[in-house]
Amino acid sequence: MSIAVHTETPVIEVSHVSTRFGPTVVHQEVSLTVMKGEVFAIAGGNGCGKSTLLREIIGLLTPAAGSISLLGADSRELQHTDGGSLHRRFGVMFQHGALFSSMTLAENVAVPLREHTSLSAGLIRDIVALKIALVGLPPDSGVKFPRELSGGMRRRAALARAIVMDPELLFLDEPTAGLDPMIAAGFDDLVLDLKRLLGLTVVMVTHDLDSLWRIVDRVAVLGEGHVLGMGTMEQLAASEDPAIRNYFHGPRGRAAQLNHSGRASHRD
Repeated sequence: MSIAVHTETPVIEVSHVSTRFGPTVVHQEVSLTVMKGEVFAIAGGNGCGKSTLLREIIGLLTPAAGSISLLGADSRELQHTDGGSLHRRFGVMFQHGALFSSMTLAENVAVPLREHTSLSAGLIRDIVALKIALVGLPPDSGVKFPRELSGGMRRRAALARAIVMDPELLFLDEPTAGLDPMIAAGFDDLVLDLKRLLGLTVVMVTHDLDSLWRIVDRVAVLGEGHVLGMGTMEQLAASEDPAIRNYFHGPRGRAAQLNHSGRASHRD
């Protein structure tokens, strides 16, 4: 795997974050950095707090302790109205797409433009059509409702909405969960293509080991409230830490690594 060269200043810096819901401790002293231009994954078993950490990074939740810097600003600014300019610099694709069922695909993709800009209806329509095409959906899909789309098409529609504002940062929450392996692989390839085309930094929450091997530069593995390890997939797969080895060397992990080693890297 060839690793891209990144700048020195992190675009995201999570520092000593702790999270509690009542007596339940989710995170303890979690720290990580994401560099500009990389695909960074937050991984780990079910219930380890992956999606919770993502929601803290984008300002939907506030940690009990610690700090999070997002594009040089405190992520808590996103909870105030003056955080709008920061909101426009990143896009989010939530788990399962989270499309509005009463809106067509095109109307769903247009939501951020209608909320955050004063563009004309005609220009919004043109931008939406471009983004729908960029994610590989046919033009006539724009008039369909989410219930009329396949699971893979709904994920692509949600991705089009996440990039419609031309963000610098793209957050993906379990983007391939529940998808057929071939459709999931196509989605992974799309993410890499968009990263290169649009100059994105991508942060993804995932437990999909195939995706981790296929497209990710670095991974932070969460478990027991902590970051158990952080590095490339090759580094983590070689770790002697029992918790990390259990995650990467189970039957699914071995199969994913074998699939990865048996084909040319998409990153070269």
